[in-house]
Amino acid sequence: MRMRCLSLRAGWLLALLVPVLAACVELRPGPAAPPAGTLRWSLEGVSDITRLDPARLSGNQENIPIYLIFGGLVRLNERLEVVGDGAERWSISRDGTVYTFHLRPNLKYGDGTPVVAEHVAAALARTLAPATGTDFALTFLENVIGARAVRAGTATSLEGVRALDERTLEIRLDSPRGYFLSQLTYALNYLVPPGKIEAAGDAWLDSAFGTGPFRVREHVAGQRLVLEGNPHYWAGPPGVELVEFRFFPNTNSAFDAYQAGEVDVMGSVQAGVPAPRLAETRNHPDFQTISTPVARYIGFNNTVPPFDNMYVRQAFAQAVDKDRLVAQVLGGSATPARRILPAGFAGTSEAIAPLAFDPVGARAALGLAGYVSGASLPPVTLTFESGDADLGRVAEALQRNWREILGIEVQLEPVPRQTLIDRLDAMIIDPRDPATRMQLYISVWGADYPDPQNFISLQLRSGSPYNNGHWQHARFDALVDEADRMSGQGQQRERFQRYRDAEQIAISEVGWLPLYNPLVTLAIRPTVRGLAPTVSPQGIIAADWTRVRIERDASRPSS
Repeated sequence: MRMRCLSLRAGWLLALLVPVLAACVELRPGPAAPPAGTLRWSLEGVSDITRLDPARLSGNQENIPIYLIFGGLVRLNERLEVVGDGAERWSISRDGTVYTFHLRPNLKYGDGTPVVAEHVAAALARTLAPATGTDFALTFLENVIGARAVRAGTATSLEGVRALDERTLEIRLDSPRGYFLSQLTYALNYLVPPGKIEAAGDAWLDSAFGTGPFRVREHVAGQRLVLEGNPHYWAGPPGVELVEFRFFPNTNSAFDAYQAGEVDVMGSVQAGVPAPRLAETRNHPDFQTISTPVARYIGFNNTVPPFDNMYVRQAFAQAVDKDRLVAQVLGGSATPARRILPAGFAGTSEAIAPLAFDPVGARAALGLAGYVSGASLPPVTLTFESGDADLGRVAEALQRNWREILGIEVQLEPVPRQTLIDRLDAMIIDPRDPATRMQLYISVWGADYPDPQNFISLQLRSGSPYNNGHWQHARFDALVDEADRMSGQGQQRERFQRYRDAEQIAISEVGWLPLYNPLVTLAIRPTVRGLAPTVSPQGIIAADWTRVRIERDASRPSS
């Protein structure tokens, strides 16, 4: 879920769907019902779909159709376990470095062309190729032998990927990686029909297909994208005839459309029912809250005063009342974060000791840092995204906490989202550059795949391209390096224990200050049967589209 400083992109054994508690909404009669078998789904904050290519993910709402059109070797089921997709089975060598996948005999693209193992090898190489322009492809494939050469443009095929025959593919890694199968569930690693995207050009939007349950029937610029069932889908035809994605400028307009009976599914990991309108959903069975694999957090620039001092970071962390923040500022639309990993995420079965709200401890930590009061600290500025009203209120609450408990007046710096992204990227290169550096910032990370490595190692290890604040800790690095190189075969418990120990260090010494994990409100009309969506790191997924049905009664308004 590419969510670096995005506004709201889990397994955590399973993200449970729970009825929202909040005054009954009276849904207005809508227009005449469309033909039976059409599932109408809103895409909020989307003016149009401009590309349908799994190797060029945007990390936003536009990705939802990609997961319906395309497929990979493996996927996540409703329990967020890795199961076969294009591959019916696989084996892993004893040393954890060689993966052998056996393709399904009936695996075909949406045009009926059979898939062969060489296509998979070509698709993975295409994702890494410089011409494809996927700047974070190495995050998912860097341990495949030859990946860096393809990314650098010095090779066109992956040395570590080869077709043993038409239905057997071998992938060799440079070292064991217990999270590799989870990485393969991400759409960057999905199959694409060789040469079709490039040959079709802009027309691909009108005819895109892969190995997923649907293919494109129609694209109307600025209005909708219509998918039809893929008759060649390996699991059998979907239970709905069409999926019609409708574009809406924001969540308010999509919510109005849902109330009017114009869409059947509304909301996503990134854009649920607007917080000010949550009261309208109380006690209505259509609406469900969903926990997400997302962490909203405060990052610190560890290379410049005062946050190069651990005690200052601890003081700021212990002065934040997360429970009050969530209850009073966010209206209960999130859960307070006690650790870096979202609650229920893979690897969270063992608790850690949180750095709790403690005004006395916060002031004591400031004293240990050598400051007699907050007033003696150098000026501090908190940077955050200006386009998110919730973040503005969160920033003001944090400012108030720090003023009342530490006696420091933190300056607030709201900036446009793209400016924040650019400055975070610039800090990776030079965190001390006065033109771009930030002292303190509110950011966000959403999991790409259900493994603690995606949070713990990727975000906080020294030298990681996602460690914007340049936090460093030798013991932490040693623990995550050990965990990263352990096989998932028989070593999962030990691997997760090392991530847990590393996470404890990062919490205690404040590599991050996790604030809260957002909840998303999703609306699904009762006429939709069998969808039972699960929130996965790739967004909202349906585990089995062959069981989804639409049951409409045209004589009654939608409700």
